Amino acid sequence: MGEFIIRRAEALRRGATDRELQRQCRTGAWKRLHPGRFAHAATFLDLDVNARHRLAAEAVLDVASPEAVLSHQSAAVVHGFDLWNTSLSRVHLTRNRSFGGSVSPRRQVHSVPLPPEHVTTLDGLRVTTPARTVVDLAATLGFEQALVVADHALHTRAVTRATLAAALAPDRKHAGRVRRLLDLADGRSESVGESRSRALFVRDQLPLPDLQATLHSEGGIRLGRVDFLLDGVVGEFDGRVKYGRLVPDGERPSDVLWAEKGREDAIRDAGWQVVRWTWDELTTPGVVADRVRRAVARAGRAEPPSGRVTRTPRPA
Repeated sequence: MGEFIIRRAEALRRGATDRELQRQCRTGAWKRLHPGRFAHAATFLDLDVNARHRLAAEAVLDVASPEAVLSHQSAAVVHGFDLWNTSLSRVHLTRNRSFGGSVSPRRQVHSVPLPPEHVTTLDGLRVTTPARTVVDLAATLGFEQALVVADHALHTRAVTRATLAAALAPDRKHAGRVRRLLDLADGRSESVGESRSRALFVRDQLPLPDLQATLHSEGGIRLGRVDFLLDGVVGEFDGRVKYGRLVPDGERPSDVLWAEKGREDAIRDAGWQVVRWTWDELTTPGVVADRVRRAVARAGRAEPPSGRVTRTPRPA
């Protein structure tokens, strides 16, 4: 995206003056990304929030010290990791030194140990490796936000448990908290909503579910793969995107919803309790937690399901 950046030195070489550059920003024709770095406002506004941050990150890195690398949420954007409820108001940089950290309106510089093996180059940008990026965010974000990133990094196989462990120095600040989050991260989680749901299970002291298990009837008929599985209980996160991507050519969303109802009826007939929740309901986690607890209680009073389960192995 560097081709969208207008650099002051180049603009001056083409005959512009600093007064003209200031006027372009004052009138709203240009967006100031960083001192001496601009973009056409129309181009900037056409980008989504992640692409805007990436453009700003390139502009900041362009003038940063040679040893500085993009890190934290800025590195996550470059690596294409899912982010949820995570501020992108500042570009994050890390420098391999023990002093000199700083915060300004447009950037935050972290001064911490950064071994060479924790740095890579992607699309010409110096950036922390995927594993180091996940570890950094596990140390600095809230649990739910960090779990979203770690799950997605594992799901896309950008990291493994081995590379995450290697990126976590034992003397790192908040090492215990980071290790706990990495132990709970799971690449079987397939969406931000599923990761947030798992964070809810952890916070509310619910039994931790198995993920992406496939259920079969007593006669061996495949009933479907489910998001979450507890003893006798199926949990399903209902995201609109989930149903949108499942609509085959020539069918309507209502067809998919009808098929989903038939799938749920078959799962109930095989003896599992089914509980569902939506994206909006994740903002009131107590409601979802109580719903799950009631389903667990019903399952405890009922006969065990007659069907069988095929587990999906947890990625390494």
